[in-house]
Order: sequence, then C-alpha cells, then structure tokens
Amino acid sequence: MAEDAEFEAKAGDLLCQFERILESDLLIDEIGFIHPSQFSKLKEEAGSSKSATSEIMGYDSSDFWLQDHKLGISTEILHPLYIAARNTFMAATRKYRSFCNQDAQTVAGDHLSELSNSFNIVESEVMKHSRALLLLSCDFGTAWNSRKFILSKKQHLSMYLDELLLSKLVLSYFPKSEQAWCHRRWVIKLLVQKGYTVEEILKKESELVERIAEMYKMNYRAWNHRCWLVSYMPREQVLNEVKKTRKWAALHVADNCCFHYRRRLILKILEDTTCTEISSGLTVDIYQMWKEELDWDEMLIKRYVGREALWIHRRFLLACWMIHFVSDPNTCEQEGEISNNFHFFLENELNLVNSCSFIPNDDFEDFQAQATYSGAYLLWLIKNCPKPNMIQLEEKLKACNLKTLLYKVCPEGRYSLWKSLMDSIENSH
Repeated sequence: MAEDAEFEAKAGDLLCQFERILESDLLIDEIGFIHPSQFSKLKEEAGSSKSATSEIMGYDSSDFWLQDHKLGISTEILHPLYIAARNTFMAATRKYRSFCNQDAQTVAGDHLSELSNSFNIVESEVMKHSRALLLLSCDFGTAWNSRKFILSKKQHLSMYLDELLLSKLVLSYFPKSEQAWCHRRWVIKLLVQKGYTVEEILKKESELVERIAEMYKMNYRAWNHRCWLVSYMPREQVLNEVKKTRKWAALHVADNCCFHYRRRLILKILEDTTCTEISSGLTVDIYQMWKEELDWDEMLIKRYVGREALWIHRRFLLACWMIHFVSDPNTCEQEGEISNNFHFFLENELNLVNSCSFIPNDDFEDFQAQATYSGAYLLWLIKNCPKPNMIQLEEKLKACNLKTLLYKVCPEGRYSLWKSLMDSIENSH
C-alpha cells in the first residue's frame, strides 16, 4: 500500500510538471522521447545557457528537456506519467459528465452561478488533462472525443486554432496517427463553416503534409489528408498542385501515396469539367494535361526500373483516357483527333511494354520486376480495351506475338496463374 501511494504521488508530481511546462510554452512545435543517458549530452550542447525547463521548474530536471520550443521527455518516466495522465483525465471526465447531467432549471439564484463557475473549471480541467494524455497516447479516442464535445459547445475560433496546434504537435512524433488526422479534418470543417480563409488553411495543410511526408516515407494517412483537402480547392489551385507535386513525385517514385494524390487532383479536374466547358473546347486543355502526364510517366518508367507505382499510375491514366476521351461521345464529336489517336497510342504502349520486357543476364532483380509489371500492364490493357477498338488491338498483338512476350516476363513459379489469365482474356473476346 505504501509503495502504491508513493508511486501515485510521484506520478502525480510528474504530471503536474508536464502540464506546467505545456502551459508555460504554448509554442512547443515538436515533442520526442529521450533516453535518460542523453540528457547529459543535451546539457553539454546547451553549454552555460540554461534550458527553458530549468527556468520553468526552478531547477535542472532529469525528466524533461525544453529548448527552442522542442520538448523532450525521459523514457524512464513514461509509464508513471501515462498512468497519472489517464487516471486524472478519466476522473475529470466523470466529474464533467455529472455536471452535464444536472438540470440547470432545478438550480436557482446563487447556486446557478456557482454551478456555472464550477462547470467552467471542470471543463478546463478536461481540456488540460486530455492534452497531456494525448501527447503520451495519441490514439486515446475518448480524449479526442471529449475535446470535440467541449469545442462543439464553445465554438470559439481561437480554440479551433489551438486544436490544430495540438494535432500538429501529436503528428510531430506520431505522423501516422489516424485519430490526430481525423481530428484535424473535423476542426478544419468547423473553421470553414465559421468563414475562416480556406486558401490559408489549404496552404498550411499542404506544407504540413509535404514536410511530414519528407521525413516519414510511405505515410498514407498524411497523403490521404491532402487528398481530402482537394474537395475545398478551386480549379486554379488544383492545376497548380498538379504542377507543384510533379517534382516531389519524380524524386520519390517508389512512394505510391503522392501518385495517388495526383490521381485525385486529375479526377477533380475531370469531375468539374461541365458540358459547357466541353463545347467551348476546354477539353483540349485537359487532354493536353493528361498527355503530358502520360509522357512524364513513361519517362519515369524508363528511368527508374522496376517501380510498381509508376505502372499503377499509368493504368489510371489509361482508364481516364478510355472513360473521358474515347467513350464520351461529346468529346469525340468536338475533338475527333483525340479518339483517332488510338492507333498511335496503342503502338506506343506496345513498344513501351516490349522495351521493358528485356531482362539482361545479371542479378539485378529490378529488371525482372520491370518486365513483370509491363506484362501485367499489357494484360490489364487487353482486358479493359473498349470493344470498338478491340480489332486494332488484336491485330497489334498478333504482330508482336503476345504469348511469347508474356511468357518471357512471367514471374518465376507463377506460370499457371499467368497462363490462366491469358486464357480467360482470350475467351472473353
């Protein structure tokens, strides 16, 4: 019992220190967990200058380190600190719920005023303790939901902006937190409803995602957040994003997330293209953008061998072409040359597949991967080719000896699967 009481007292003291630091520096923009042995090195690097923690606490702390708005927490205290934060938050939440359940109509006069003051105090306690808890356990859903509940009642712009700072701080050490990204989207919706400048939000959010994506690769949740932002973008900004992200995508060809974002941008442009714009000839500009994307993707495929994300992106571009530039009768009537380009387009795709199916006699596995992806792309092309153009495709395939080509790029050990795919395609036509 004595040990438990001592543990709780120590944990409670750590929580008080932690929350005091958070309240003392509202500009903390990064948080991390540090091994105790690293604190001495941090003090050496700081030299004679005192850390912000010393100024706040009045003494040198071996549990927390704050300098230049960067907060470090000793891994040694994480367990007791989390226990204290969780218990304190849950106690505050229970108290808050009991206040919410009281009927204000049954309380009159001075008692009503006292109840209101007490309610505000408990409310601030929930917000304070939930913040500390979320910085230690970012996926604690109850803490996020309690903040949503209070914010939805308060509806203060400054509180919404503080929530963006909190979620950004959480993402600084756990960039794949689904709860943090969801909370961020919830806050942005409220800001938009309040009339906050959408352009400013979009700019900051795009910069945040790009910075996080640069530090933590393959972050689907971050890029998915950026995809969500596309629905708020005007046409000019969507076009600008297509241009702006091209360089980043070219430097990260193995990261499908950025290509997924580019696909979302292209779909947004196609979705927003009205019949009036089609008749006015704007489709030609969209077609030109699509053609540039296709040529750029081909260049990357040839430069970076064996990158599946590039072949997936090419399938998407081909699907867009079939749906919007071949199958759309309005487009075909207005821009006859678009549909008539199928012969040249098909010629180019088969040449690309053929050039990528070459496997040199070395141990470089990327060439085998490139050949496999090109073969799979060709099978997909055959399966999804529009029926009116199927005759042209079959003639081209006979000329290039399809079976020989596909067997050559067949993945090792998957011959039966490869053959069944080809047989099913042949039977379907």
